[in-house]
Amino acid sequence: MAAPPVVDLPFIDEGLAADVASGLDAVEKMLRTSADSEDAFVAEASKHLIEAGGKRFRAMLVLLASHFGDFRAPGVIPGAVVIELTHLATLYHDDVMDEARVRRGSASANALWDNKVAILTGDYLFAQASEILADLGPELVRIQARTFSRLVRGQIRETIGPRPGVDAVTHYIEVLADKTGSLIATSGRFGALLSGATPEVVDRLTSACEAIGVAFQLRDDLLDVASTAGESGKTPGTDLREGIRTLPVLYVLASTDSGDARLRELLSGPVAEDDVAEAVELLRANQAMVRARAELMSWIGRARDDLMTLPDIPARAALLSLCDYVADRSG
Repeated sequence: MAAPPVVDLPFIDEGLAADVASGLDAVEKMLRTSADSEDAFVAEASKHLIEAGGKRFRAMLVLLASHFGDFRAPGVIPGAVVIELTHLATLYHDDVMDEARVRRGSASANALWDNKVAILTGDYLFAQASEILADLGPELVRIQARTFSRLVRGQIRETIGPRPGVDAVTHYIEVLADKTGSLIATSGRFGALLSGATPEVVDRLTSACEAIGVAFQLRDDLLDVASTAGESGKTPGTDLREGIRTLPVLYVLASTDSGDARLRELLSGPVAEDDVAEAVELLRANQAMVRARAELMSWIGRARDDLMTLPDIPARAALLSLCDYVADRSG
């Protein structure tokens, strides 16, 4: 089994880096065991995305948050596994809804088998996460249920779009907070709670991690336009081709500047392949990118403000470093 990938953060403390790496290794082992099944096909389908890799970003947040209490507490690793199983389950479902054919460089489950198998596999992983949660106590079960409710609500709101009279940008940010921010927030909450951190620390870490989650997705919006394929591993303009209205696009569509007329025309729906290069070039030069970057940095600022209220320990320095990583990551 390959070692789990670790986000390349400049952990200031070598001991912390070693503890996180050891914790991620334990998470990886339990993750694979938890996704197993006596049925060979169920086991193969459930482990498909685990085998495809991933940064284990949310598990890492659980581990970092646990350092504000007793990071060796017995519930920390299972809590991180619950978070990762939940995240993986949502990916199976997302790929069905998005009709995605590739996930993490491999064929998606719905492409490899079919939509029914992908949906049921996601359900199986949710069930496995619930079984682990049952041993962690009713408070954790309640938090997970609320998180799952937000995940589903965010997906529903994204699917139907903003209701009449609702600002499209406000709606979009709220969807990001539910779809991405909620589980990342719960990662911080789980790590802090399971390690016995104080209620004040739990609340601050939860708030900071939600802001990091929103910023993470906003950075993706910018990468789709600003990065090259070599930097991000993603073909520039992918969201534009699919007609996904990311934050820079929403800013352009709301613009009344006559100089944006051509770009508004291009972005009014999925951008034709022949027009993608022009749309990317115009959008890169548009003030909408500056505004989107400012929104990203405002969420990073929120996260940093919360983190600065925490005890000055190596885990806080690592989380502050994580803010810089999210703001400037290229892939």
